[in-house]
Amino acid sequence: MKSRFSRRSAFILAGIALAAGFVWVMARSGPLAPLRVTVTQVARADLAPALFGIGVVEARRSYLVGPTSAGRVRRVAVDVGETVSAGQLLAEMDPVDLDQRLSATGAAAARAAKAIDTAAAQLSDSVARREVAAANARRYDDLGRKGFVSSSVTEGKSQELKSASAQVTAAEAALAGARQDLARLDAEREGARQQRANLRLLAPADGVVTARDAEPGSTVVAGQAVLRLVAADSLWVRLRLDQQRSAGLQVGLSAEIVLRSRPGQVLAGKVARIEMLSDSVTEERIAQVSFDELPKDVSIGEMSEITLRLPGIRQALVVPSAALRQRDGKTGVWVHAGDKLRFVAVKPGSSGADGKVQILEGLKEGDGVIVHSEREIGEQSRIRVVSVLAAS
Repeated sequence: MKSRFSRRSAFILAGIALAAGFVWVMARSGPLAPLRVTVTQVARADLAPALFGIGVVEARRSYLVGPTSAGRVRRVAVDVGETVSAGQLLAEMDPVDLDQRLSATGAAAARAAKAIDTAAAQLSDSVARREVAAANARRYDDLGRKGFVSSSVTEGKSQELKSASAQVTAAEAALAGARQDLARLDAEREGARQQRANLRLLAPADGVVTARDAEPGSTVVAGQAVLRLVAADSLWVRLRLDQQRSAGLQVGLSAEIVLRSRPGQVLAGKVARIEMLSDSVTEERIAQVSFDELPKDVSIGEMSEITLRLPGIRQALVVPSAALRQRDGKTGVWVHAGDKLRFVAVKPGSSGADGKVQILEGLKEGDGVIVHSEREIGEQSRIRVVSVLAAS
């Protein structure tokens, strides 16, 4: 009987120990355990602000070379990678019937020139006839007043003068019409000649051929590119920066450019332009960064990492950038005071290359802020301050 009682007591004690151990484990490392966090103090320090972003090499000046009207490609004179000069022939379109139209308009213009000569001669003849008619009319009018000829004869000579004057007017109109016909034909011929010249696709500037979009025999529409060129000396980097951390961005800032193809080489540059239009989807600002000295063999579309150096700030109020949190659309930090946690909205300023960020409003020197935590925390969270979040 005593042995049975002892065995039951042993089981009960073992159960109590097991339950106590389970509770201890749950309190230490289970869901009931306090969250481990790292805490730092808000302090003042000299800040070397820097902006960091990713960029893509682009050409400031690029050209799409194509016809001004639909047609068929007759030949392409250059290939991708070739360097071309301004005015160099790149490709040529099939003229179809333009050469025949030029010949026809030329012949019509020559005929119009002959018509002008004919009209001018007729005008001269009409003017001479009018002068004779005018002299006869004056003479017979004088004879009529003296009674040597009848009034019917005088009226006949006056009618002849009117008819001669009308013929002069008609001859002048015919000459003007012939000249207008010649001007129209010259304009048509010049238009056809311009169309014929436009079929020769010339390089608009010095550059490098980057794409050959059509081959001989292909039919292209007006404005479609046959070849693409870029000005090799106009390469720059299209930089994207987080809008929230772009304070201080301005034209002229010095830049450090690291191309993906040259990870160990830092190239100097500067901000050449800041785009007014930002990307509302990715919440990024866009700037163009030029090279101080254009590197050789750089490729368009190559990714790069860019660091912009801002003027230094002395004795700024700083916290680690990892301490910043987003809550209800506001940027802030978790302040640790005693056993209480509270979220404080702050106004961040410039960021440094060492991971520190300037705090303009919301904190004071000496406040304790949480930098890292195991999980998301709230006002009611239980925490345990540790030096590092290493596995326990």
